[in-house]
Amino acid sequence: MMATVQEAIEEYKRGHFVIITDDEDRENEGDLCIASEFATPEAINFMAKFGRGLVCCSLTEERVEQLKLPMMVEDNSSHFGTPFTVPVEARTGVTTGISAADRARTVQVLIDPNSKPEDLVRPGHMFPLRARKGGVLVRAGQTEASVDLAKLAGLNPSGVICEIMKLDGSMARMPDLKRFARRHGLKILTTNDLIKHRLRTERLVQRVAETRLPAPSGDWTIVAYKAIDSPDEHVAMVSGPIDPETPTLVRVHDQCVTGDVFSSLRCDCGEQKEIAMKMIGEQGGIFLYMRQEGRGIGLHNKLRTYELQDQGLDTVDANLALGFPADRRDYGIGMQILVDLGVRRMRLLTNNPAKRTGLEAYGLEVVERIGIETTPNPHNIRYLTTKRQRMGHLLDGLETVGGGT
Repeated sequence: MMATVQEAIEEYKRGHFVIITDDEDRENEGDLCIASEFATPEAINFMAKFGRGLVCCSLTEERVEQLKLPMMVEDNSSHFGTPFTVPVEARTGVTTGISAADRARTVQVLIDPNSKPEDLVRPGHMFPLRARKGGVLVRAGQTEASVDLAKLAGLNPSGVICEIMKLDGSMARMPDLKRFARRHGLKILTTNDLIKHRLRTERLVQRVAETRLPAPSGDWTIVAYKAIDSPDEHVAMVSGPIDPETPTLVRVHDQCVTGDVFSSLRCDCGEQKEIAMKMIGEQGGIFLYMRQEGRGIGLHNKLRTYELQDQGLDTVDANLALGFPADRRDYGIGMQILVDLGVRRMRLLTNNPAKRTGLEAYGLEVVERIGIETTPNPHNIRYLTTKRQRMGHLLDGLETVGGGT
């Protein structure tokens, strides 16, 4: 029932439905998904009868632009930024547009490379969705997942998707989706598994610059990387030669403007950065600086969590209150950078066991975890305590400090 990515690809190739689920910290829903070229009237009818949600057609950004489909609204304020264009109908070959046959006809017009904007009328009964360039690596939704899966299957890069609802009209969650899949003989694929598959099998970063960078902590070589499908830029500070056969001392440090640049006392990031760079500068290794501000939610949202922390929430609950998971980071890109630099085995500088697990999940061997001991202060003691108690960070010496925010 739960499918590997390869199993889901084979199902797509055969014209079968695949249930794609997103993360429980996101919508926590499952969609019936099928490659658009197999979206027959029977398939559309199955979605309407058993899925019960809105039937949509996921298209690439390029296809949306070719068909000159405007977005439904200029300012998308929906919680997950669902990228609806205006709904459309095939100009010919349909009646009222709502029947399963009519909607299937509209899908075929949408994906036909010979179709022109004038072959569609607006409004209509089919809802195109504009999948983000970069797919699930940029936006971890079913819209992008359905297009990514079609690409991996060698099919037209599009999909028809429909949310699965229960008989009472509420959304089907994972236990319900598993029963649904058993009843109809379908496979379930998670967006997280699709993300990990792409990170393992595709080259997603490119080296763009390399130069010498002397610093108080040593004489470094700084190497710049750019993500291929996103604007993100990352840098690796390399000290000394890297031998794939010898475990490399590595610090994977996620950007923290407030701590790294402005020496904020609300966290221990700046102090961790200084300690790690000193150790690596002396012993050799790699200091990898990743653009994952605020555990992956970005600078502005991190500052919004600070506002909530000032009102009494801890760092985990503040993230959850804004609709984010406690930790949104992923280390697939970091893994690719380390491999490009020649790392295969490492001694990892971290207090976070999840970081070790995240890197090992992508095939790198962590032979040793080395903790980074910082000095707690009254301003970050609550934050550090929360990281230890709720996020499993391995931190000692917190009981000696009191007060703080």
